[in-house]
Amino acid sequence: ITSSAVEQIIHLAKLRNSSNPQDIFLRVYVDAGGCSGFQYKFELENEQSHDEDEGVIDPDDDITINCSTFKDTDTELKARVIIDKSSLDLLRGSTVDFVREMIRSSFAIVANPQSESACGCGSSFAVKNFESNPALD
Repeated sequence: ITSSAVEQIIHLAKLRNSSNPQDIFLRVYVDAGGCSGFQYKFELENEQSHDEDEGVIDPDDDITINCSTFKDTDTELKARVIIDKSSLDLLRGSTVDFVREMIRSSFAIVANPQSESACGCGSSFAVKNFESNPALD
């Protein structure tokens, strides 16, 4: 998880919940779909949310990645990324980044060793050895 991604998670967390930004985390997962078979999904969630579909971290299925970066030599910035176990299998060895481009800025998965090919915009990918990783809904 790059320092750019950590900084953006913290920035968005403060905008979304200025009183308790530490309750906000980035959920990264892989979903069936997209022009290449699987697509990367990114959602900011609030751990203290009262919405039953948001903020729930399942200790049996979710992996918590605590990440940090230094804004300067004295200030450590900390963030959390949550990935479910089935998505982790498709993302293992990848980098989560926040990419700033002229036409858009977004979270992105970079250098996914599980990916055989990707679409032009980079939001979807085809899995190496698809037979053992089929797109099931």
